[in-house]
Amino acid sequence: MPDGAGGLLLAGCDFSSSPSPRKPIVLALGHRRGDRVTLTGLSRFDSLDAFGQWLAEPQSWVGGFDLPFGLPRTLVQQLGWPLGWAACMAHYRSLTRAQIRDAFAAFCAARPVGAKFAHRATDGPAGSSPSMKWVNPPVAYMLHAGVPLLIDAGVHLPGLRAGDPQRVALEAYPGLLAREVLGRRSYKSDDKARQTPDRLIARKDLLAALETGRTRLGLRLVLSAAQHDALVQDARGDSLDAVLCLLQAAWGEQRHVQGDALYGLPPTLDALEGWIVTA
Repeated sequence: MPDGAGGLLLAGCDFSSSPSPRKPIVLALGHRRGDRVTLTGLSRFDSLDAFGQWLAEPQSWVGGFDLPFGLPRTLVQQLGWPLGWAACMAHYRSLTRAQIRDAFAAFCAARPVGAKFAHRATDGPAGSSPSMKWVNPPVAYMLHAGVPLLIDAGVHLPGLRAGDPQRVALEAYPGLLAREVLGRRSYKSDDKARQTPDRLIARKDLLAALETGRTRLGLRLVLSAAQHDALVQDARGDSLDAVLCLLQAAWGEQRHVQGDALYGLPPTLDALEGWIVTA
């Protein structure tokens, strides 16, 4: 894959399981050259169909997607669902959201306080929510809405599914990179009353670290002044989350250029659960 400003397209996706004009799926697009990742634009999709059409277009890209690509092995075994990733996802997409909620709620009800949810192996190092959560955030529904789009578009999911090697999807998690810089400081909120000056300052601090390469990814984000201001002013953080996923995708693409077929994912990853890139 080419390594240059005019070379391979990189994408970072802030995903929504129920996109709308008010809360669209946001895609940050860019390129990497050496350790510099240039943001070239932001695209928004207010329906799953429109996003699915973009995924299926014949083009070359590596993308980081903020949605889980798999379920915890413990959960799948307990429910008696297929233990192969493709068969498990085929079963999962056949269910309604209500059926998913009922199955997961029953699983949680039978488990002890403090250990209600099952976790994937990647959740620990990533600090991510369990992929079976159906509220706050509803990542179980994000998986239900998003993974079928990736499968139907025929993209390649390293470690999980062989697909078109020119379109590569990696599971990303913006909170992992944000926490490296900010610790537990919050930088965004969908609630207008909580869009505070402290969160504005946190977004400025986060962007300053990304632009100067002060993270363990070793990459520097390149923005125009207008892009910088737009990301700072996005109090909901959707665009900034997409940019964080873009940087994680760039890290994985850099590993692939250096000869890693798994784009930086661990060779020992569970092929049912998946893994978050850079975790």
